[in-house]
Amino acid sequence: MTITSRFLYLSVLISLPFFILSCKKKGGTTPPPVGDTTTVNPQVDPPLANTIGFFMDDWQPRTFTVPTTFTNTTVPAAAGVTVTIDRSNVLTKVPRSYASANANLWMGQMVTETSLMTNITNLHPHLIRFPGGSISDVFFWNAQPNTPPADAPAQLIQDNGTAVAAGFWYGKNTDNRTFSVDNYYSMLQQTGNKGMITINYGYARYGTGANPVARAAHLAADWVRYDNGRTQYWEIGNENFGNWEAGYRINTATNQDGQPEFVTGQLYGQHFKVYADSMRKAAQEIGKTIYIGAVMSESAPLSWWTPTATTWNSGLFAAAGNYPDFYIVHNYYTPFQTNATAEVILNTPVEETQKMMDYVRQTISGAGLTQKPVILGEWNITSSGSKQQVSHVNGLHAVMVLGESLKNKIGMTARWDLANGWSNGDDHGMFNQGDEPDGVPKWNPRPAFYHMYFFQQYLGDRLVAANSTNADVISYGSSFTSGETGVAIINKAADPKSVQVDIKNFKKGSRFYWYTLTGGTDNGEFSRKTLVNGITSASAAGGPSTYKELSPYSGSTTNGIRVVVPGRAAVFMVVSKQ
Repeated sequence: MTITSRFLYLSVLISLPFFILSCKKKGGTTPPPVGDTTTVNPQVDPPLANTIGFFMDDWQPRTFTVPTTFTNTTVPAAAGVTVTIDRSNVLTKVPRSYASANANLWMGQMVTETSLMTNITNLHPHLIRFPGGSISDVFFWNAQPNTPPADAPAQLIQDNGTAVAAGFWYGKNTDNRTFSVDNYYSMLQQTGNKGMITINYGYARYGTGANPVARAAHLAADWVRYDNGRTQYWEIGNENFGNWEAGYRINTATNQDGQPEFVTGQLYGQHFKVYADSMRKAAQEIGKTIYIGAVMSESAPLSWWTPTATTWNSGLFAAAGNYPDFYIVHNYYTPFQTNATAEVILNTPVEETQKMMDYVRQTISGAGLTQKPVILGEWNITSSGSKQQVSHVNGLHAVMVLGESLKNKIGMTARWDLANGWSNGDDHGMFNQGDEPDGVPKWNPRPAFYHMYFFQQYLGDRLVAANSTNADVISYGSSFTSGETGVAIINKAADPKSVQVDIKNFKKGSRFYWYTLTGGTDNGEFSRKTLVNGITSASAAGGPSTYKELSPYSGSTTNGIRVVVPGRAAVFMVVSKQ
């Protein structure tokens, strides 16, 4: 979690579109409008943003496949809101890592879970981070169960000075309650994704050997060798500025290299260089290229932060200089563990993402360092009390975070997380791990899954300028190399909006296609269900199991491109090319 969050605590009736549905129709071709003399200025890609950098290296053009079946729909005659897209105004090419995910060690072995593996394959996050969050700092990747290194202590020191059982996790543990390193690699291979690995930094602090930093760095380098080029992106530690992390405070009586009791950004920066040298040497030995990221805080210090957090970035930058290849920030967006309304939640992505990236850029530049790629390694919301985290509203929030991250040129985002724990609906998991009540099936996808799936399906390979005449209607425009134009439209308001889409520098074809995602009537404004074009799950939560086969709505462009976006809903649209 973010510093702001974790310091405070450790650990409708459905608005149907106002159009008339007709019968299913085989997709034919209607002649394009006659005499379309639209002037089209060519697209010009902007310079690659240094905050994206090498995360764009595996960029690929996208081709939109015109649906063979669709539900033909009458287009509304008028609209009160206009979304204007300028197809020639390219904001950025879209890195494939923009909608990545976090796995964790308590999900189980995954590869034995057929429905989960199918859904991850279909979603295709591209990068899946492992072993996940704070547990990374107590994880020994090559150890057998209950066999930590000899210099790993049986107890760790908490922030308050008390000693507790270390609770280490082990990469060679094949028990069904955890997730082994080899099965992580197998999961990536089976689902067609790649990895990002978080190295155990805590060990460099709490290790009791003569040189704990060198020992921890050597262990990390051994993982690079074992990985053998399967993973390009590595990060040293997780949220190590936080007093909840292993290694934040150590027992100085058992430390042999004179480290202070509390970690600092400067100390982390010094240690980062030792890790990076060892890991880069290992990569060079096997002829592979890797990129290594450093943990930084995402916002300006607040008055109640610890000294460690307050001086973290300045210490890191002074000690590590330009050694990191990229920087990692986390953001959980909403006021921490408040029973926030839908309005409050949906107002956070635009403001918070911009504020975060302004701070990151200014802080790095102010330190006299080279701007490097930035990733949002964890993100979600912390609103609690009304099942906000498992709701359709959080799905809308997810789309906006992805769109705003692209607008702010973030190299990668990884949603926290694939599965977590029910906790009466205060559950960050994209999938039900089997503890959700009301008979919801194990691995049933939550609303965020459907929103992220359809956003990715109808997002092109370039983000282009899009503007709305209504502050409650948020839009993200895109273009496909194959020629089509896409737009995602999110209505934050509770009432429906009729929206017209105008596209500059584009000769539109005869049809446009879209999916409308709405919430259900359960649980007030925080429905646990998502309807896709009116179809949903038979269970108490989630969406349609047939999401991949569902046909889109479609309308003729002859009299304009217009659609009704129900209250608190999203529309994902593609307009055909001429």
